[in-house]
Amino acid sequence: MIIIGFESSCDETGVALVCTERGLLAHALHSQIAMHQEYGGVVPELASRDHIRRVLPLTRQVLQQAGVKADQIGAVAYTAGPGLAGALLVGASVAQSFAWARGLPAIPIHHLEGHLLSPLLASPRPGFPFVALLVSGGHTQIMRVDGVGNYQLLGETLDDAAGEAFDKTAKLMGLGYPGGPALSRLAQQGDASVYDLPRPMLHSRDLDFSFSGLKTAVLTRVKNIEKDCGQLSEQQRADLAAATEAAIVDVLAAKSIKAMKQTGLKRLVVAGGVGANSHLRAKLVQAMSKLGGEVFFPPLEFCTDNGAMIAFAAAMRVNAELVDLSDMRHAFTVKPRWELHDVCVDS
Repeated sequence: MIIIGFESSCDETGVALVCTERGLLAHALHSQIAMHQEYGGVVPELASRDHIRRVLPLTRQVLQQAGVKADQIGAVAYTAGPGLAGALLVGASVAQSFAWARGLPAIPIHHLEGHLLSPLLASPRPGFPFVALLVSGGHTQIMRVDGVGNYQLLGETLDDAAGEAFDKTAKLMGLGYPGGPALSRLAQQGDASVYDLPRPMLHSRDLDFSFSGLKTAVLTRVKNIEKDCGQLSEQQRADLAAATEAAIVDVLAAKSIKAMKQTGLKRLVVAGGVGANSHLRAKLVQAMSKLGGEVFFPPLEFCTDNGAMIAFAAAMRVNAELVDLSDMRHAFTVKPRWELHDVCVDS
């Protein structure tokens, strides 16, 4: 069966085709970064309008790339949440309309489930069970994944997500949008040992995170430097960026290794936009090697939001017989706030 998937939860429009037997056939993605840079962050109304402009051209593009005709598609998948309400409605409306017009089932997919399963798009792919570190702009969680739809939350952030910590500290240092990648690039020129920043909850007994204190510590450093020097020099900014990145990576890596030891599992999967960070990747590869385990990452093109992970998650659910393909009802809603445990098979 060929499934077309639509992703429009925030500031990327993604469309993809996945075959339940052959895997990914084609995908296309449009990022709104250039549009939102002028405002220093995502403007929800502009995001929604841009999804409307992009989704149909991207749909035609993936059909042409894969050499697939619309009547060969057997099901439609879309991100139903969590995310920006208006943005979600665009993808959901297009997906449900496509499904209704062709008499196909429509499969709502949880955005985080898409991220959790996206490393299985890589080769080699991890087998179940595994521990997943999900790190993105809005989410930082550690999950035990025993199979499709079988997820157990082990720990999560109590305030800012890791991606938010990157973006907010970048903004404090006057870096452009998106702040996370800009901070990581600048960090390559800096010395992380120059500034001693806190590692919040590094030694807590649980697997939870907290990054708001780190943001406050960076703000205090910036104000003190500006008080003494007038403004941050380029080297000071680079050193502070390196120290910030090192603090976030240290906490993420330490909690991930603690989760591996607690569960006794040997496979760690990293998903989400922050999973593209080269420092984090290197640290986790080294730590898992010492532990005698393996770490898996999605291809870089699938770290950020994309349609491939949504279509693939739907295909995995179809193969696991977790989807009622006979359900042709096309009334729908979106869920800007949606807990992942709501899609678990035992919930």
